[in-house]
Amino acid sequence: SALKRKLQSPHGNPPLKRKRKPSINTFQKRATEADIKEKGSSSQKSLPKKQLTENRNERQKSKPFIKTSSLFRNNPDIPEIHRKAVKQVQENVFTTDSFSQLDLHPHLVSGRRAVCLATCFFGVQKQTIPVLLQGKDALVRSQTGSGKTLAYGIPLVQSLQGMESKIQRSDGPYALILVPTRELALQSFDTMQKLLKPFAWIVPGVLMGGEKRKSEKASRLRKGINILISTPGRLVDHIKSTECIHFRRTQWLIIDEADRILDLGFEKDVAVILNALNADRETRQNVLLSATLTEGVTRLADISLNDPISISIADEFQKAVKPASQTERQASSSSNCMEQENFAVPEKLKQYVMMVPSKLRLVTLAAFILEKCKFEKHHKMIIFFSSCEQVEFHYELLLKVLAGELESEQPGHSSVSSARLHFLRLHGNLEQEERTEVFQEFLKSRTGILLCTDVAARGLDLPQVTWIVQYSAPASPAEYIHRIGRTARIGCHGNSLLVLAPSEAEYVSLLASHKINVSEIKMEKVLSSLMKDDRFRLHRPGSKKSCGTNPQEVRERATVLQTKFENYVHSNEGTVRWAKKALQSFVCAYTTYPRNLKHIFHIKSLHLGHVAKSFGLRDAPQNLTALPTAGSKKKTKPRPKRSDLLKKTHGKHRLAEILRSEYSSGMDTGVSKVKKKKKQRKPG
Repeated sequence: SALKRKLQSPHGNPPLKRKRKPSINTFQKRATEADIKEKGSSSQKSLPKKQLTENRNERQKSKPFIKTSSLFRNNPDIPEIHRKAVKQVQENVFTTDSFSQLDLHPHLVSGRRAVCLATCFFGVQKQTIPVLLQGKDALVRSQTGSGKTLAYGIPLVQSLQGMESKIQRSDGPYALILVPTRELALQSFDTMQKLLKPFAWIVPGVLMGGEKRKSEKASRLRKGINILISTPGRLVDHIKSTECIHFRRTQWLIIDEADRILDLGFEKDVAVILNALNADRETRQNVLLSATLTEGVTRLADISLNDPISISIADEFQKAVKPASQTERQASSSSNCMEQENFAVPEKLKQYVMMVPSKLRLVTLAAFILEKCKFEKHHKMIIFFSSCEQVEFHYELLLKVLAGELESEQPGHSSVSSARLHFLRLHGNLEQEERTEVFQEFLKSRTGILLCTDVAARGLDLPQVTWIVQYSAPASPAEYIHRIGRTARIGCHGNSLLVLAPSEAEYVSLLASHKINVSEIKMEKVLSSLMKDDRFRLHRPGSKKSCGTNPQEVRERATVLQTKFENYVHSNEGTVRWAKKALQSFVCAYTTYPRNLKHIFHIKSLHLGHVAKSFGLRDAPQNLTALPTAGSKKKTKPRPKRSDLLKKTHGKHRLAEILRSEYSSGMDTGVSKVKKKKKQRKPG
């Protein structure tokens, strides 16, 4: 106890530990350690620089490579979607009535079975066929995929086969069917061929752009076509240049997908065709079909239809057949009829929306394709883009990186893991032979991914399509309806996904105002599918294969995938140029949204650096306008600056002329007249 008191401090604190004196052994140990360090440093100094750099590279290789990317930094916050749950407008596609109730030719019913195996009416057919069999004009409005082609095809063939004098091939066209696109022309031609199998004397034919006009004239028009299916532009071309074409016996005019024909700018061509028809024969039966009732469609109905019956399936109150004048008044009562219109949506179609920041668009699209078409299997997908350049660029990029073509080209790698991914592309810049080949291949295949523009958005009946992805938002709700109409056709199940940036969230409310209801899919859920693909796993030494969905690892895998895209794009100058062209076409398309959607899709809301990341570019290109696109063939000279113009001017009068011509918007002819007068006075 006395010893304890001595050790305690006077303040009652615990005793302090005694400091041990360092022994001789510890001094010897420290000395040896210092000697070893000095020897190591002296040996490193003695090594040449090349060997030092080699050692560093070896150390870096042994460490796991983690790309420091800003993919998940500085992104805008994803807003919560606040929308009211709306009740969608739906149509009764199927009915209990059968074709046996109509007085049709028995062979025609068998021909109809060759087109579609169902024995009962579809809703649009139930209302349209009896009206057309009575010989009346009709304005038909029904959702996409509801069987409109057979609605006019069956009464057309019924009336032509029952004519007293048998139709001869040399008689020329008895019916004219106008369609907006070449693919729809081929599809309609195929449907008519199946209906006409029992009636071999009635010959269908198709005219469309992309084929030689001389071959069409020699092989088809001169021999004779009784049911002529054509795109408006090519038919006008033949009307002006081909003498053998005539419409003296034409009894039917059918305008299918009328709203799309007008959207593509064929209004003048339709007017030329109507004038040619009226010049040869004034009385005929006219049918106009559309999924949406726009102001242009009602105007076209006024010009082409004679006292028509309006058939609309969407609204319960409009299911009964009624005069078209009432519908026209409703449509023309407001100039904003498109904003007030409610669209019918297939009953078994599930609609989704996904908010994705611009930088993450590419990896999110790739993850979605992998999830649906590789891991879930048995999916057939269509992805819509806003330009041909984007389709071409993404087709090559996804084919090389995602489908594993780059890995299969390298020795020792096999593309077995991604053999299921089958990419196709379809757009207006392809040659007609290639377009037809791609269309037929996708039509027959059970699985596949079709990248396309709005060429494939109207009227095409592509069976077994389970997913529609709108990577570029449509310019109107009507266009949205036509795109999603490629799936869930005639009572089948289908899904659609709309990809939006956070600044475009208000588009969901716009869709809700048209009775279109969409559910949200979280981007993180889609990106988590990358955990199933070990190609994008960071190979750390000693790391185990993860089974869960760790958010950090999901981000790392997304970064690895983005790095693969960027490495391919920057592998040579050609791919960089392609990426810049695709980016430029995206920006150009973004500026073309209509005025009523500018508050949602405005060019100033885009961060070009972030958007460039979604095209595999590491930085935003400086001179986007200097890059040539597919549409710009002529090189326009840069307009001289105002300061350069002023330097060239001599005298007050010349300066006044330039100022007047610059601000008069090309309406001044006075300056040119003054010049002519001065020139005339000089010789005198």
